[in-house]
Order: sequence, then C-alpha cells, then structure tokens
Amino acid sequence: MYLTMNRFHVKRGQEAAFEAIWKSRDSHLTQVKGFVAFHLMKGAERADHTLYASHTLWRSRAEFEDWTRSEAFRAAHKGAGAHSDIYLGAPELEMFESVQGIAADGVTMEVAEG
Repeated sequence: MYLTMNRFHVKRGQEAAFEAIWKSRDSHLTQVKGFVAFHLMKGAERADHTLYASHTLWRSRAEFEDWTRSEAFRAAHKGAGAHSDIYLGAPELEMFESVQGIAADGVTMEVAEG
C-alpha cells in the first residue's frame, strides 16, 4: 500500500469554505487504477488556522505516480490555486510506503517490498 497525504493550514473562519470546495469537487479517483480510498480529515485548531489532511491510499507507488501523469489528475486539480486566500501557505505533500498492515479482521495486509 502507498499513502499520500497533503496537509493544509486553513485560515480560521474559512473551514466551511474549505470543506465545501472539497465536498463539491469531482476527484475522478474512483476511475483510476490502483486507487483504494480517500479521506479528508480535520485536525487541531490553532490561533490562526485549522489543520486539515487529505489522505489517499493506493495499491502501489507506481499506480499513484501513473495517476499524477493522467488526464484524471489534471481534471481533479483544475483551478486548485483559485482559493489560495483561505490557506496559510502551500499544502505540504507527504508520501509513505506501507511496511506493516493489519486489517480489522486480524488478517495481515499486503505491504510493499522494500
């Protein structure tokens, strides 16, 4: 499994606008080979911002990288910079390869070979 995470510092008072943008967009992810799951998570509130993270789970790094070069990726990110006024800085992209996985039913999940 391969996880990509973008962390967003959303200006205080802009949380509803940020969430509405994400909930109304067409991500095109369900049409992409290797896509497993997506979550938008709301985190801690600070004096000047609220932390959000978008998590996208992929079967492999190669399938994630294929998506970043696809038409679906370009369509999903069209106009992404249009709402820069609601952020404190640019999103921070982090990527992770799975080294261990355990499912709810106790079954060990497939992980990337290092």
